Amino acid sequence: MKNIIAAGAVSIMMLTACQKEDKVAEKSLEQQKIEFQQRQLEIEKQKLAIEKERMAYETQKKADSVAQVQQARQASAASARTNVVRETRTVYVDNTPRYSSNSGSSSGNAGTVQQAPQRQGMSHTAKGTVVGAVTGAAAGALLNKKNRGGGAVVGGIIGGASGYVIGRQVDKKQGRIPQ
Repeated sequence: MKNIIAAGAVSIMMLTACQKEDKVAEKSLEQQKIEFQQRQLEIEKQKLAIEKERMAYETQKKADSVAQVQQARQASAASARTNVVRETRTVYVDNTPRYSSNSGSSSGNAGTVQQAPQRQGMSHTAKGTVVGAVTGAAAGALLNKKNRGGGAVVGGIIGGASGYVIGRQVDKKQGRIPQ
């Protein structure tokens, strides 16, 4: 009977010891959960801080770019104010002598007559000649199948002459050539 009581006491002690360890294990599991959640909260706080820094950087970057644009505008406005633009006008004077029929004497009239300014570039006569010659040479080479070179020469001459005539008429209408 002593053995039974001793065995019972040992078993009760073991059961109580096992239950305490489960509680300790449960507490440590709960503590681990709490610590994990605290670490997650710290990580989220760090993420938020990084996001705030990024947003602050972006707003500063925008403010800097706006300031640079304003400085550039002010600089261009200042340089535009200092530039002096001068206009020149060309006045054409007709100095040909005109004869008066009343007194019979000649007098030099200094009246101002404005003429159209001389145009720069290739005249319509030249353009017409070149285009006509090239087109005529191509057409002559295509039409004369036996002698393409001869056809190109004849076509170029005929096309150049007709282009010259048409271009000269256009130049006369526009006042580039006196009529």
